[in-house]
Amino acid sequence: MSVDMSKHFSTSALLRFTLPTIAMMIFTSCYTIVDGFFVSNYAGKTALAAVNLILPPVMMLASFGMMIGTGGSALVAKTLGEGNRGRARRHFSLLVIFAFALGSVLAVGGWFFMEPTAGLLGATGQMAKDATLYGRMMMISMPFFILQYAFQSFFVTAGKPKYGFLVIVVAGVTNILLDFLFVGLFGWGLVGAALATNIGELIGGGIPLVYFARKRSTHLYFVRPHLRWPVIGKACANGSSEMVTNIAMSLVGILYNWQLLRFIGEDGVAAYGVIMYTAMVFAAVFMGYSIGSSPLMSFQYGAGNHTEMRSLLWKSLGMIAIASVVMFLLGQELAGPLSAIFVSYDADLLELTTKAYRLYALCFLFMGFAIYASAFFTALNNGLVSATISFLRTLVFQVAAVIVLPMIFGIDGIWLSVTVGDALTCLVAATFMIALSGRYGYRKRGLSPKAQAKLEAKA
Repeated sequence: MSVDMSKHFSTSALLRFTLPTIAMMIFTSCYTIVDGFFVSNYAGKTALAAVNLILPPVMMLASFGMMIGTGGSALVAKTLGEGNRGRARRHFSLLVIFAFALGSVLAVGGWFFMEPTAGLLGATGQMAKDATLYGRMMMISMPFFILQYAFQSFFVTAGKPKYGFLVIVVAGVTNILLDFLFVGLFGWGLVGAALATNIGELIGGGIPLVYFARKRSTHLYFVRPHLRWPVIGKACANGSSEMVTNIAMSLVGILYNWQLLRFIGEDGVAAYGVIMYTAMVFAAVFMGYSIGSSPLMSFQYGAGNHTEMRSLLWKSLGMIAIASVVMFLLGQELAGPLSAIFVSYDADLLELTTKAYRLYALCFLFMGFAIYASAFFTALNNGLVSATISFLRTLVFQVAAVIVLPMIFGIDGIWLSVTVGDALTCLVAATFMIALSGRYGYRKRGLSPKAQAKLEAKA
């Protein structure tokens, strides 16, 4: 049975509603984490560095699925809130078809450009060969990887977050077992790790296709769509902030690797990869909550229920604040054990990674607010503000920090760059939210409905 998104959500109910999506994002992040573990321990640090180097470009392509999913879900949820389920289903069906078609085009292009991309990123010799091989194999399942990202949001909009979680669990467990089989037992190295991920992504993107092809007890399922480019354009524009965030994070990752190659060499890239693998789980909690709660905000926005919108906002900020402190403390305590999982075979690399992790973990105090702020404005179908926040966070603040801070603090400056970028983003996001609260503040002053309507029109 679908969850009724029109009801009032208490803090506990909101947490229960978003928990499957949080778990879903964590399992999604397990794909690369498991690959990294097996590659590092069975293929060595050169192969690990190669995967870390080529992964950002791969994730840049996959981010188009996040764009279609988040932007499309906001549009579909708003349409549902307006009471037009037939149109919502047509929009949903059209966007899924578009996601698969776009993924296929990107996969073909990515295959041919993977080798020059590896060279452009600074890979040479065996590292360049490994990076090209792994990247090209990732293109095999790219259309389904993009669908998987899109369906993570659409399952929530359909009121079926638990189904989305179960799909990701099946895909994630399959990936883990196949990594153990292909890499650990068969010794297939990078090829085995990539093949395990391919199969996991086929499951993650394929099962939802079967599910939504059948009419069930949900308001969303596949129907014959109408080709409406404005709908695709609106969804892409609205979800562009999430795509910008993921692309920019990948670009920042590329810049990180470039700086680390300059300052430390291959060990620096390997250490950064270990931090990214484990920090990905922390970020997945914030991302999962933001994706899980956004359809509720979009629905209430479409219904014009600003009281419930304010309630959702304040509850969300409170839970994110608590989670941020907990994750920071966990990051400090678990820096050593988490690093040892990947690089215990190299004492110097383990020491470097542990120290870097504790510095990097400061960003957990700000990351959740920065991620939620962008998703909040996407939920309000305000792609411009959402994209502005994402653009400033990554392509301005973090890029500037990773270039400037090493000049002042050396290597430590690289590890602190994300913290500085996210802290500045929080200041910008707070400014936008304060302006938004002022826009709707007249509702608390007891104005007549007619006066409220006039002010609304002026706003």
